Amino acid sequence: MIFTLYGDYIRHVGGSIWVGSLIQLLARFGMSEQSVRSTILRMSRGGWLQVERVNGKSFYSLTTQGWQLLDEGAARIFHFNSPRGEWDGKWRLVAYSIPEVEREKREQLRRELGYLGFGPLTSALWVSPHDLRREVEHLADTLGVANRVEFFTGAHGGFSDQSALVARCWDLPAINAEYTAFMEKYQPVFEDCQGRGLTIDPSECFVRRFLLIHEYRRFPFIDPELPAELLPDDWHGREAATLFQEYYALLADKANIFFQAVFAGPPSYNGCSPDETCTVAPAARERG
Repeated sequence: MIFTLYGDYIRHVGGSIWVGSLIQLLARFGMSEQSVRSTILRMSRGGWLQVERVNGKSFYSLTTQGWQLLDEGAARIFHFNSPRGEWDGKWRLVAYSIPEVEREKREQLRRELGYLGFGPLTSALWVSPHDLRREVEHLADTLGVANRVEFFTGAHGGFSDQSALVARCWDLPAINAEYTAFMEKYQPVFEDCQGRGLTIDPSECFVRRFLLIHEYRRFPFIDPELPAELLPDDWHGREAATLFQEYYALLADKANIFFQAVFAGPPSYNGCSPDETCTVAPAARERG
């Protein structure tokens, strides 16, 4: 939830926020002051947050590691389900042989391949219709298993048809059911919001928009974004993406009004975004 706040709001107002503002914002979702402070402490110890103390107040921003993770996540969410162009009909295969003594690396490789959209044809052979060689190479290098991973490109020559191959690698009916549930939940409230938008309180728009993105963000990690010719006729992925984008945009102005009413940044904030060079006063050291 804190990453969502930084990605949707805090990054656009300098990247740093007073802890009191964080507590007020997250209270809208039933989080107590104690739980917010303990979460911030864990994120700081984990290298995701850094603190600046000014006049006895603590202001938190993401670390370089935190911004990198946020940028990767934002790219996946907001470019997810965008047209990729015509499929070339080829499959990309990742094969690996990682011994039991490196089980943790093997399990992490499998998780990350799944997040990238690969499906397991066998336990050690994963496939995707998309050319993700660069991403796989980066993943293998990061895990230190590049010498145990191979990448291939080829055509499917049988003996099953493409739909049977897809069914072996991905549970599309289950993913489609998730999309259906998402649309059934949010389509009515989106239409209601369109009808009475001027009467909805900014704080409600803030909560709605926050929960919308918090729920939708799981789809880029479970949907392999297969080409249209590999999807069932009743696939709802694109419809759900359109609903998310339109509802997200509809809530934006009033949600930002509420956020700005609660937000307090450090006195050194000069109106720049974290992607720009900002003039920030030296941070005092946090005790402990």
